[in-house]
Amino acid sequence: MLHFRLLLPLLLLAPAAARAHALDGVDVSKLSQADAIWIYLKLGFEHILPLGLDHILFVLSIALLEPRLKSVLVQATAFTVAHSITLGLAMYGLISPPPGIIEPIIALSILFVALENILVSKLNPWRVVVVFGFGLVHGMGFASVLTGLGLPRRLFLESLLAFNVGVELGQVAVILLAWGLVGYWFSGKPWYKQRVVVPASIVIGLIAAYWTVERVFFA
Repeated sequence: MLHFRLLLPLLLLAPAAARAHALDGVDVSKLSQADAIWIYLKLGFEHILPLGLDHILFVLSIALLEPRLKSVLVQATAFTVAHSITLGLAMYGLISPPPGIIEPIIALSILFVALENILVSKLNPWRVVVVFGFGLVHGMGFASVLTGLGLPRRLFLESLLAFNVGVELGQVAVILLAWGLVGYWFSGKPWYKQRVVVPASIVIGLIAAYWTVERVFFA
């Protein structure tokens, strides 16, 4: 019953977060270079913390199974490289990912990793490849948000890079928080898998399953 009490506020946060991105009253065409970099850096960070609940849950999922900083950062690096590729390609108009397909796949990626955390006993080397593949999809999701916000033409590359750096800082913040609050203290305990990984992954998986259905049938 506790799991479902935790689910409700998280499920309600998702649509609110999606509406919270805005550049109200800002004429991006008149931004100075310094202002553009700062604004898009903040927007990138905010797209993870506090607004990007789906991306937060994905990062938490890859950090749960084996929360040693080295292994988590290797996975996070693969995720970073992948989403940087598709974000750049989409923003330069080389690919046009449809949100109606990308958003359900993002939800499924969270569900997949959560289920893997429950079913496997240790981190498999191929997880990095899986995370890279899902990173390509998440990058298209970032591109959808950034397209909606708009980029100043004369500072296109600077703003794009600043947004990407902001996203990375948000992800690193999530990883460090998870490691500092849970991984550092409890990952070596014999009960860590059953008392931390499994319950947390069940909650994350249920949220991801709900989002998948919602995004496929009700978006």
